[in-house]
Amino acid sequence: MPRILVVAPNWIGDALMAQPLLARLQEKIPGVRLDVLAPEWVAPVARRMPEVDAVIAAPFRHGELGLRARWRLGRELRSRAYDQAIVLPNTWKSALVPFFADIPLRTGYRGESRYGLLNLIYRNKKNTKEASMPLHYAALSEPPGKAPGQPLPAPRLRFAAHEVEATKRKFGIADPYAVLCPGAEYGPAKRWPYFGELAEKLSIQKVLLGSAKDLEASAGISGTNLVGKTTLDEAIDLIAGAAYVVANDSGLMHVAAALNRPQVALFGSSSPEHTPPLSAAARVLWLKVECSPCFERVCPLGHFRCMREMTVATVSEAIQNLPR
Repeated sequence: MPRILVVAPNWIGDALMAQPLLARLQEKIPGVRLDVLAPEWVAPVARRMPEVDAVIAAPFRHGELGLRARWRLGRELRSRAYDQAIVLPNTWKSALVPFFADIPLRTGYRGESRYGLLNLIYRNKKNTKEASMPLHYAALSEPPGKAPGQPLPAPRLRFAAHEVEATKRKFGIADPYAVLCPGAEYGPAKRWPYFGELAEKLSIQKVLLGSAKDLEASAGISGTNLVGKTTLDEAIDLIAGAAYVVANDSGLMHVAAALNRPQVALFGSSSPEHTPPLSAAARVLWLKVECSPCFERVCPLGHFRCMREMTVATVSEAIQNLPR
């Protein structure tokens, strides 16, 4: 049975946009075993992917080199006798564990000049930010230079109805409810500023979700504010049970897409052509003003038109037109 180790991206959304690659590998290699090496904050998402056989939680802090720890983990993984590693992040350090594990075929994009660490290298596109990230990752299921067939398989996450109900009971949430995700870890240029006004207009119960880093973005918004109070697994369960979701371009937007929940996805400084929510139940709002996408953390021009000109009425109308 072929065994492949996939080194997952460091962001939840990127990990979900890489899931079509896993599905393609299963299509192309019958009986393949797919293990995923993921950061601890991404591992809960990987564990819910039906394509994944095992998840190895990487014990490294974000940005940490941890050379000795990576060597130790690589030595531990040698006994699993992987046939191939596919390294999705572009960093030099992300290719170390497969190298230390003596995996014979080590695949990935050139990234930080990883010659030697990788031995099947794909060329980075000239402007990666203009490319579709799901296609970017899925291309690693094909020989270098060959584009993956389309349409790609959609991301999907497993959930259990009884766990969804238990999570709702834990936080005192009754049906029906909408999930609002006002944060975006990348920076304020991705955060729609009118979630508070939208919440006041919604007659349905509102549940606010996000990490502790989103506390400022959620301040003053009416509803059950669980930002920073749930685990990622609990947030996934609450999204799975929601009537609909309104989210910025963020990890939770991609979670909602993988759960196929009706969703309004709000884009400003980023592009839905680059990081799309892969779900037929998602409706994208993107004004595409002349300076968008800039992919900056903070609006470099100071006017923030890409989000400020997206009105509450526009978002409310998109909610009314969501599939039910």
